[in-house]
Amino acid sequence: MRGHPRCLTAALLATAALLSGCAGPQGSGSDAELRVSTTTAVLADLVSRVGGDRVDVTSIVPRNGDPHSYEPSPGDATGVTRADLVFSNGLLLEEPGIMKMVHSNAGESVPKIELGERLEEYGGTVIELEEDLGLDVLWLGWAVEGEVAGAGSQVRTTATELEGPGELRVYLTDTLGRPQVYVDSSDGFTEADSFTLPPEAHTHVNWAFSEPGTYRLTVEGRTEALDGHREEIGSGTFTFTVGDAAEAPAGTEVLDAGHADVALDAETGEVYVRADDESGETRRIAAEDVVLDVPDRARESVPEEKPYAFLGAPGDEVWVLPQAVIGKHVHGDLDPHTWEDVANAEAYVRRIEAELIRADPEGRTVYEKNAAAYLRTLGALDQEVARTLAAVPVENRELVTTHDAFGYLAKAYGMEVVGFVVPVPNREPSAAEVEKLGDTIRDKRVPSVFLEPNLAARADVLRRVAEDQKVGVCTLYGDSFDDKIHDYVSMMRHNARELAECLGGRTR
Repeated sequence: MRGHPRCLTAALLATAALLSGCAGPQGSGSDAELRVSTTTAVLADLVSRVGGDRVDVTSIVPRNGDPHSYEPSPGDATGVTRADLVFSNGLLLEEPGIMKMVHSNAGESVPKIELGERLEEYGGTVIELEEDLGLDVLWLGWAVEGEVAGAGSQVRTTATELEGPGELRVYLTDTLGRPQVYVDSSDGFTEADSFTLPPEAHTHVNWAFSEPGTYRLTVEGRTEALDGHREEIGSGTFTFTVGDAAEAPAGTEVLDAGHADVALDAETGEVYVRADDESGETRRIAAEDVVLDVPDRARESVPEEKPYAFLGAPGDEVWVLPQAVIGKHVHGDLDPHTWEDVANAEAYVRRIEAELIRADPEGRTVYEKNAAAYLRTLGALDQEVARTLAAVPVENRELVTTHDAFGYLAKAYGMEVVGFVVPVPNREPSAAEVEKLGDTIRDKRVPSVFLEPNLAARADVLRRVAEDQKVGVCTLYGDSFDDKIHDYVSMMRHNARELAECLGGRTR
């Protein structure tokens, strides 16, 4: 259990603000000296606490929105165009389209600050992102490594050739259960058979093969700058064995489980598979030295829903490596959900204070006063969260959630994330997957599982298994607010109390 030593006097001074769930003046915008755009409502709240009446703050992603998948509107672009300052989280939290919109519409001289990228300089901590959904087949994503020149530049990967007995479709299932097709070999490959990622990013996709056998997929990559400049960077060919009868070429390494990515290095042009081994280490395997296995246990039936007609007729067999995590979940190696540790929110506030002063020196006194008051509030909140979660019995401090957003909360306050589950829409989980989830809940003796309000409607499997295991279903806030929770302090207080109550502790 972590505890931050704080001055008792400071904690007492913060009591009134903390009890109200509000920590400072909100920017009204009427006499604002700065127009500030943020990517998320959480960041907008933190900026408004420091900026007070001198800032007019708007959030690109609305309440109840998901920064991993939100698609910005023309109105969002207009707001960014008018901004004097733009704050994002960084660490690849935001959907790439959001950041592309920011870099395309904000003025060239407008500061664009990614708050999470230099968190440690302001007293925060950053941890690695851990993903392990326990799938019984290979979890195969797509990744880009290496730096790319130019703010907002992307790397485009295009499928150019497929050899094999059937067709390949690579697609993503969005947060409403709709497929977005990236690659479809059935009508020949064109420029449309591609997608973009920012540098050092990873995304999840579904890989669907129509027939068993051996396939060889060739891809090529290029960089794309905002000014339209393009540069070819490399190509390579990957081998897939589909169905149990397909045999891997001699001398190759077969990957049939765990987490791996088809990857491209934007600096060197290398094409390879990036795989996580059992020790948690990541290694590169040259494309020609590895085979990606899609066994018969990955065989599914094409759904009846019309949007999935591109896979074939309803009921047709198709071999699928599932994306596992719903929606456009593009991220890097570091966990971006840093604010779930209140000490990191304090680091955000220090950085926000420094950047507002840099943009508006005349407001220094206001920003310093507001930041100092809010830091006292956050110090008291940190102690409250730690004290509340200390009441949870040690044997119950294990979390099963819908989304991998609570690693910082767990590490900071003596908890452990033992599983997160977001099902693939329009696909019934296998009996083995449901059984494994139930076993985890039962073996760990988890009293409750936790859904996020903006993801709750898409967590039917977790809810159903929880009901079968006769455990509670409770609520945690990760990336977003809603109509009940409007600010950061209220969010973290709710999370602490909900965890304590649902895991057998007592709130105070």
